[in-house]
Amino acid sequence: MNPRDRVWLFDLDDTLHNASHRAFKELNASMTAYIETHLGLTTEEAVALRHRYWTRYGATLTGLQRHHGVKPAHFLHETHRLPGLEAHLHGHAHDLAALRRLPGRKLLMTNAPRGYAERVLAAIGLSDAFERLICVEDMEIFGHSRPKPDARMFRVVLARLRLVPARCVLVEDTLIHQKTARGLGLKTVWMQRWLRKAAEGRRLQHRPAYVSRRVRSLAALARSPHF
Repeated sequence: MNPRDRVWLFDLDDTLHNASHRAFKELNASMTAYIETHLGLTTEEAVALRHRYWTRYGATLTGLQRHHGVKPAHFLHETHRLPGLEAHLHGHAHDLAALRRLPGRKLLMTNAPRGYAERVLAAIGLSDAFERLICVEDMEIFGHSRPKPDARMFRVVLARLRLVPARCVLVEDTLIHQKTARGLGLKTVWMQRWLRKAAEGRRLQHRPAYVSRRVRSLAALARSPHF
């Protein structure tokens, strides 16, 4: 394959910036508060529900929409206000340089809403690094939110953008997303720049079979993009 025919699908949080340091803590708190307010639950019940839906569906919103009739636009607007977010985000010039050196098309594919993604990319200096943003608003099937790792959503998005799975590479920190993508014929890169563990907290010593490659920086990926 000509390297310039490759399509890179980059995740955002904990792949292009260190979301676990601050952003995820604030997001988790705002989602918990939303569930408390709109479902009438205690803090402990809201935390448990949020975690259960995230584990089952890959996103809290999916469970809230499916089981409680929560409107996605309202949930995303209320939970992603995050005042002062940009002050805690830091970009690196070498990341932008690495992305520019990487041959092929580059798209962002995130379970986050578009407004949040645009704010983060601007703060870390990567606003112009991607030709297209595929955000959670774009991951709907028949009116229902179907974020990563939903296989049907991957198929719909790839078909909509006329992308050939064999030419695509998903660059992610979340293994379950990569497992689904690999099953559909995409190659996968596990970004371990900030997170070195699986979602359930266990440290992995070996690269899972469905991960094509494991890297710890964008620079490392750009130095050797052929695999």
